Amino acid sequence: MTEKNETTQSSVVRLHDLVESGTYDQIQSLMNVLKPPDIAHLLASSPSRQRTIIWNFFDEELQSEIISFVDEEIVPDLLGGKSAEEIVHVLEHVPADDDLTDILQQLPDALTQQVLQSMDAQDRARVETLLSYPEDTAGGLMDTDTISVRARVTIDVVIRYLRRHNELPKMTDNIFVVNAKDEFIGLLPITTLLVSDPAMTVREAMSKEIEPIAALLPENEVAGIFERYDLVSAPVVDDDGKLIGRITIDDVVDVIIDEADHSILGMAGLTEEEDAFAPILKTARGRAFWLGANLITAFIASAVINIFEETIAKVIALAILMPIVASMGGVAGSQTLTLVIRNMALGNLYESNQRWLLNRELAVGALNGIFWALVVAVVAAIIFQDYLLGVIIAIALAINLIVAALAGTLIPSILKSMGIDPAIAGTVVLTTVTDVVGFMSFLGLASIFYA
Repeated sequence: MTEKNETTQSSVVRLHDLVESGTYDQIQSLMNVLKPPDIAHLLASSPSRQRTIIWNFFDEELQSEIISFVDEEIVPDLLGGKSAEEIVHVLEHVPADDDLTDILQQLPDALTQQVLQSMDAQDRARVETLLSYPEDTAGGLMDTDTISVRARVTIDVVIRYLRRHNELPKMTDNIFVVNAKDEFIGLLPITTLLVSDPAMTVREAMSKEIEPIAALLPENEVAGIFERYDLVSAPVVDDDGKLIGRITIDDVVDVIIDEADHSILGMAGLTEEEDAFAPILKTARGRAFWLGANLITAFIASAVINIFEETIAKVIALAILMPIVASMGGVAGSQTLTLVIRNMALGNLYESNQRWLLNRELAVGALNGIFWALVVAVVAAIIFQDYLLGVIIAIALAINLIVAALAGTLIPSILKSMGIDPAIAGTVVLTTVTDVVGFMSFLGLASIFYA
């Protein structure tokens, strides 16, 4: 960690202590040490009550700088108590349109409409255009702040045009080339612009290698395009091919982080909107649904066990060993499930290669099933002095690992086709399958062999 980062971190810790102790007269001087991104980090790592206290220390102009860096899930805590006019004053200095729309989407619909009505006509029209696209598409990610030129003008004209700007939009690595109908036709890289003959036309210097991004393209596919072609920015077009905005790499990094958060938290039945410092009741309500779903699956597994109550009563060792079968299947299935969900998120999984992946996972499940079945069979036979018990658990374990591979591969696609998020629901469904199959195969075989 650099000395600068250590200073920032110590300032954040010190500020937390001052807020907690109520020593507010020292807070203002400490605020001057922190930059807007640091203050946004401080707000995200503070409980709800402290956020309000810290936030109210800043005037509206500084709040405008900070709000662009704030995590979306805490926006309602910061702006929810303000009137529409006050929110407009905070948002009028937000530099990027995509940041502005991200903030508005976190507010209640009624308040969002009031804020839009309080904006001037030009700003409102621009923001409403962005809000018309789903937030998880290229249109929802884009910024309308673009620079475009016509193909017929010379490089000299373009340079003189750029010099008329006080500053260029951040991360401007390309000038977009459009025709008379504002349809995108190519890119003029800044590097090419600087070394080209001033008398050369834009048409002669521009590149057509990069295709524009459709406004309704899902954001995970946008991230894939940026990763594949090492882009810093890319043009966004509507259905008619007209240039309507651009996406920059900082927006894509946010998408990548959100996708990672979604996958990690989804495995625990949480969403990426989960606020670590949210109030107790709000957090409890958010988690209750998947706890209830998990309870239902537990009852299903218990019902399967209850079917074989008499068999378990005769052979007590079955009760000791049956969690091994279910647990091994759960772990094997989770490995496959995680792999499939990750490749779905990256856009690497298609109908053409899914069958190959299924066959591969079944083969891996079979190999691991046979190997660990032999290991467990030997251990169980030695401990319980019952070779038949070893054979039963070996067969059941092999069956469950193969079924786990099958379920882990197919469940994400099935859930996605039903409109259910695989990252959140996949683990619950997989656990049910591996528990039921594991208990059913182990106890069912025991009932047959010991009959």
